[in-house]
Amino acid sequence: MGVIWLLIIGAAAGFLATRMMRVQASVPATIAIGMGGALIGGLVVRVLLSVMGVFAGLIGAVLGALLLIWLWQTYGPK
Repeated sequence: MGVIWLLIIGAAAGFLATRMMRVQASVPATIAIGMGGALIGGLVVRVLLSVMGVFAGLIGAVLGALLLIWLWQTYGPK
């Protein structure tokens, strides 16, 4: 169940992050960005999750995906 939840949150976070940063990415790349962001955001925002509930996980996932997109645009292939 955890992997399915990560895919769902990752897809939603990746979609939101790519739209917020105006990045054109394929569906697998969007999901991968969101999943990576969910992992990063989940680690960073674990304290918020206990305080604010489930929505903190989505917020953390989106923030993590935004960070990954920024890193990808800054240091990725040109």
